Amino acid sequence: MIDNALHENILLVLGLLFAMLLLVMLGQKLRISYPIFLVLAGLALSFVPGLPLIVIDPDLIFLIFLPPLLYQAAWETSWQDFWRWKRPITLLAFGLVFFTSTIVAYVSRAMIPGFTLPLGFLLGGIISPPDAVAATSVLKGVKVPRRVTSILEGESLINDASSLIVFRFALAAVVSGTFVLHDAATTFVLVSTLGLAIGLVVAYGFYLIHRYLPTTPSINTLLTFIAPYVMYLLAEEFHYSGVLAVVSGGLLLSHKSHRVFDADTRLQANSVWASVGFALNGLVFILIGLELPIAVQGLGDYSLKEAITYGLIISVIIILIRLVWMFPAAFVPRWLFRSIRTHETSPGWKGPVIIGWAGMRGVVSLASALSVPLLLSNGQEFPQRNLILFITFVVILVTLVFQGLTLPAIIRLTGIADQEERMPTDAQEAGIRLRLRRVALAHMDLHYSPDMQKNELIKALQQRMLAEAQRTGNLLEALDYDETKRQALQRYHQVLLDVLRVQREELFVLRHEDVFEEEMLRHQEAQLDLDEAKISHMPH
Repeated sequence: MIDNALHENILLVLGLLFAMLLLVMLGQKLRISYPIFLVLAGLALSFVPGLPLIVIDPDLIFLIFLPPLLYQAAWETSWQDFWRWKRPITLLAFGLVFFTSTIVAYVSRAMIPGFTLPLGFLLGGIISPPDAVAATSVLKGVKVPRRVTSILEGESLINDASSLIVFRFALAAVVSGTFVLHDAATTFVLVSTLGLAIGLVVAYGFYLIHRYLPTTPSINTLLTFIAPYVMYLLAEEFHYSGVLAVVSGGLLLSHKSHRVFDADTRLQANSVWASVGFALNGLVFILIGLELPIAVQGLGDYSLKEAITYGLIISVIIILIRLVWMFPAAFVPRWLFRSIRTHETSPGWKGPVIIGWAGMRGVVSLASALSVPLLLSNGQEFPQRNLILFITFVVILVTLVFQGLTLPAIIRLTGIADQEERMPTDAQEAGIRLRLRRVALAHMDLHYSPDMQKNELIKALQQRMLAEAQRTGNLLEALDYDETKRQALQRYHQVLLDVLRVQREELFVLRHEDVFEEEMLRHQEAQLDLDEAKISHMPH
């Protein structure tokens, strides 16, 4: 017999998943970004009479949800773009987080009765990091410069780490009653550096497994799910940054994936990760909305009106802080360093405005607020815990819903277009395809010239690349399988797979040249994967 509590929990999870899918489809119909729609729907569901209160264990989010979501984001991030815009990404992910936490700390101490400075830093660390999924989801389907999306994606990868470090130091200060800036700064560097190192070491270990052990596509896919948990848990076990471990490890494995994954693995892993990532994100956003009753019930000495007022004021402050930060961060380095003016185009005013308005809070902020302990080490109640949780909920709601719904309109009002110095999408695709065909033809001329004279199938392959003729798969289906033609077919498979390998290596070279966008290179890699999969599954 299944335990009743377990039975109810399984039904609840399945019910939430099904409700999430229906709500996402409805949101698509209404053209509302799904994180926004799910939070609003969860908020509405929380008022349904008889619906049980859903209490989220913060460890559930930090341990189950956070590692795979960060790993997926790191895997899909272009290392070239990340490194190209490392300066603005660092200023946002570290500088803005610390600046926001400091301003929130002093404002909340001055505004809220009984709020201390360590509590203010605790709140600031909780609400300082924008949510990665919310921003990218809202920006989908809206034309913005690649610079904007690259900076937002890069910021979201590492701002969770900096905010969680601020949160930990502030929490320790509240619990112990002491805070030493020098010790905190030293610990911050140690926690960050060793977190990065652990992630890289673990990632390299998984790289060796993928490359040298006899894996299958299913094994490889499962290993990609195990990897982020190993990185996160190992770093956290030694009290280092698990977030930075997952990010650094994910970037490394993504960068080396072309050397260890075959076409079947990439196709399978991409499909599985897309579904799992979508489910995890959807569940978290709907759970955010369902947490409202818990946040309201725990206000204690504060009235609902007072708590809402504090939450709205702090929401406005963090929105203004981000907007104010953007312009000095964008232009002061250009004024100070000639090399930046030489190598980077001016961001103008439109890009900073859009990046500044895309600071929507979400999953990590809620998990951090919920992880504040109920009691201090001496057994007393943790001061202001319930108010911190409620303010966090208001900030998430205001930034996610208000900024998320208005961001597309602001993008349209600014009239921003794709101002990158790169060629248009269709030209990029044509350029990549031309480059791949040229390297394939050169490789065939150098290594398979005799085969092209004797083997009609290989000759047909050359003609297809020269004239973009009918796909060779159709020719293969018309073959009669006598021994001579079977040997010719096997040789054809060998040549074509070798040509595809050379083209994939050329894609790796193109990534380092930083001429084409990562999205277009991934698209061409997927095409090569499909061609290889078709050949690999044909009878030999």
